[in-house]
Amino acid sequence: MVAITFLRLAALVSACAGVIGSAMVSTLQLHEARKGVPAGFSLHGAASPDTVLNLRMALVQNDFPGLEERLYDVSTPSSANYGKHLSKAEVEQYVAPKPESVTAVNAWLADNGLSGTPISAAGDWIAVQLPVSKANKLLGAQFSVYSDDATGRQVIRTLSYSIPAELKGHLDLVHPTITFSDIQPLLPVVSPLLQANPQAENIAANPNAVPASCNSLVNNKTAIVITPACLQALYGIPATPATQSSNTLGVSGFLGQFANNADLNLFLTTFRPDISPDTSFDTQTLDDGQNSQDPAAAGVEANLDIQYTFGVASGVPTNFISVGDNNKDGLFGFLDIINFLLNQTAPPQVLTTSYGANEGPISPMLVQNLCNAYAQLGARGTSILFASGDGGVAGSQGGTTCSDFVPTFPSGCPFLTSVGATSLPDSGIETAASFSSGGFSNIFPTPPYQKDAVDAYVAGLEGAEYNLTAKFNQSGRAYPDVSAQGVDFAIVVNGVFNLVSGTSASSPTFATVIALINDHRIAAGKPALGFLNPFLYSSAGASALNDITTGANPGCDSTGFPATEGWDPVTGLGTPDFAKLLAAALALP
Repeated sequence: MVAITFLRLAALVSACAGVIGSAMVSTLQLHEARKGVPAGFSLHGAASPDTVLNLRMALVQNDFPGLEERLYDVSTPSSANYGKHLSKAEVEQYVAPKPESVTAVNAWLADNGLSGTPISAAGDWIAVQLPVSKANKLLGAQFSVYSDDATGRQVIRTLSYSIPAELKGHLDLVHPTITFSDIQPLLPVVSPLLQANPQAENIAANPNAVPASCNSLVNNKTAIVITPACLQALYGIPATPATQSSNTLGVSGFLGQFANNADLNLFLTTFRPDISPDTSFDTQTLDDGQNSQDPAAAGVEANLDIQYTFGVASGVPTNFISVGDNNKDGLFGFLDIINFLLNQTAPPQVLTTSYGANEGPISPMLVQNLCNAYAQLGARGTSILFASGDGGVAGSQGGTTCSDFVPTFPSGCPFLTSVGATSLPDSGIETAASFSSGGFSNIFPTPPYQKDAVDAYVAGLEGAEYNLTAKFNQSGRAYPDVSAQGVDFAIVVNGVFNLVSGTSASSPTFATVIALINDHRIAAGKPALGFLNPFLYSSAGASALNDITTGANPGCDSTGFPATEGWDPVTGLGTPDFAKLLAAALALP
């Protein structure tokens, strides 16, 4: 509908471009700016005037507040409309730009010899190509070349840009302009090789609470190793195969991380011999994505995600969604994959992603637009889960010098479920993993569903180390929401067993629990859970989780946040108790 409108308006654009364009050139208003070059980047000089920029422009959505209201209405257990997820067309009605916005932006572009191509189903995102010289003039910007000090990668960005005053309320943002960040797999540790066939070398449990299935021999020493059987024992996850073919689980893949079928088969043969070793996953691609089956191309992150979704969510149809480097959003493909799924008639009921970045280097308006896209997919009935990060309170990866705590991206978005990490010490009592990122967004306020839990936690903090005004935004959206095991997961990469750790193991683990619960709900004639947080923070949801009360997430020259009774910014509300969560979920409408 909107794309057709763009074409039909061509004649009007030509007629009015001169009037609108001449007014706009002289009335540029600052739209976005950052104070200086972000830490970790260096300025190399002005960009060549002839370099062509591929810009993305977001038009103001006509009624996002209305969509947000509907999202909460279908996701809040006490609502009479719980579970009545919206259709593709219903969502697009809320986010499609108004005709006057389409007219104004197209006229401005045409007056400057440019045209926009819609790149989202609702028409709220358009793509524009133009040289640096024209972009500098059109946006009152100074596009320059910057390099990432760590990788040497160069990008063309500006520290500020403006838009015509007449486009305020029509044009929401231009990108990439002031965004510098890179995403990374949230997988910080790869440990030495496991001995061959570790499942066969499981030993009897020590006289503590550690399940026997969690004990293995690693390099001739007894150690706790996370395997599918271990997770099933810890969280009561059944091995019974799912039955509903309409219930699907999506696994995001970025940065050339490929999931290998041969490695999956060896993993299943070793750890889930009750599942056929010929089991395979479906692959969907976008942005020139692929999924090479060359053994040497097997990715640690992709293999981890696929092996544990298949190894724990028994029988749930799983799709590996490979996003290539030719992304159309200038945001690592994060927005592209959501628009890709929004354009599907039946997107997956669960989507897990184990990649992230720090919130600060990204344009706040861009963060908001991506978050709005998550709300759209949530309203369609998809549960979106993200790894919270592996840097404690020091951000996505840690290792940075900081005084204030560093929020991660996109965990600060209130419309997704952020997953932190726990570990299993010899005592057998789950504790917070020290790397588990958690904190408070500097962009989004505390959403209603978590306000009571967060206020109670903040009120309980004591000591000068937790100076509320100096360390973090106490009124921000808090994360993670939940947690799961994240230390020493056994995986297979290029035919070799390894141990890996990170919240990137925790997110697919919790996603498998939700996928299996959806299987039961659908079998009972009920809809999938969809956006999880209002349910998880309800009394029924919170009481179905194992509260983690020990550990902390140090960083920024501090001991970080402490895990305590109730919600905390290390482990969230806690880890899953499958039987309790299933009972609570089946009791929902």
